[in-house]
Amino acid sequence: MSVLQAFADESFKEDDDGGFYVLAAAVLPVDRHAELRKVMVGMRAERTGKLHWNVLADVQKRAVVKQVADFEELHLVAVGTPVPVRRQERGRSLCMQRLVMELHLLDVSLLVAEGRTVQLDARDVRTVQQCRFSLPRGAAFRIRHVRGADEPLLRIPDIVAGAVRARRQGTPDYADQLATCAIELEVDTLA
Repeated sequence: MSVLQAFADESFKEDDDGGFYVLAAAVLPVDRHAELRKVMVGMRAERTGKLHWNVLADVQKRAVVKQVADFEELHLVAVGTPVPVRRQERGRSLCMQRLVMELHLLDVSLLVAEGRTVQLDARDVRTVQQCRFSLPRGAAFRIRHVRGADEPLLRIPDIVAGAVRARRQGTPDYADQLATCAIELEVDTLA
């Protein structure tokens, strides 16, 4: 059995009347990393050349979601609600906590997340450190941040998070393609 690592990216909508935070983690066997990287590098947006959910046209979104579904790998998606304006970091922290617990149950010990700023990355590290107190004694779990441009595997959770966000905003078609490989985990951000 291959060692598993997770790659995480987010999408969110702040709104006092229905905001949400989506944190997706692609759970990928280490022995498939090179193969999956090659596929992701080969996928490009038509207008920008950058493969990022927010710049893709509808037909491109359908194609990349199908490709991710065809990988047949597991994706855990923590969706925190509600997320009012200026509360996205609380939503992220609570979603991160849920993902760490679920990833640990799958024997994942490394989460690679897209880097943001030094301060926000440090906040993620503190969240993961605090989660370790809830894990069994001796359990190892860590987070590493990398630039999205440096790690093509981060495009996979970007696509998954974008598809789940689209469903939350009334366009279920993309996320429906991921029904057999994505598990959504509801997170109450008021708890």
